Amino acid sequence: MTLAAQFENDMFELSFFIDFNQNEKDFYNNLYLPEFNLVLKEKIPTNDSSPQSIKIEKFDLAKYTYLLDY
Repeated sequence: MTLAAQFENDMFELSFFIDFNQNEKDFYNNLYLPEFNLVLKEKIPTNDSSPQSIKIEKFDLAKYTYLLDY
């Protein structure tokens, strides 16, 4: 996510937040693009988790437990 700061100034408004998926019991690091109402979700690895993956999905605040923004 180091490139995000560069894009924020040049092209897009970005927000970062962490959420928790109660169904899957996983934490996600998120990059939100409000202009497109999309979120890029990167699973935060745990000791027993599968390899990291990134999801792209339409933003839905009700779907996940919002923890904090940064």
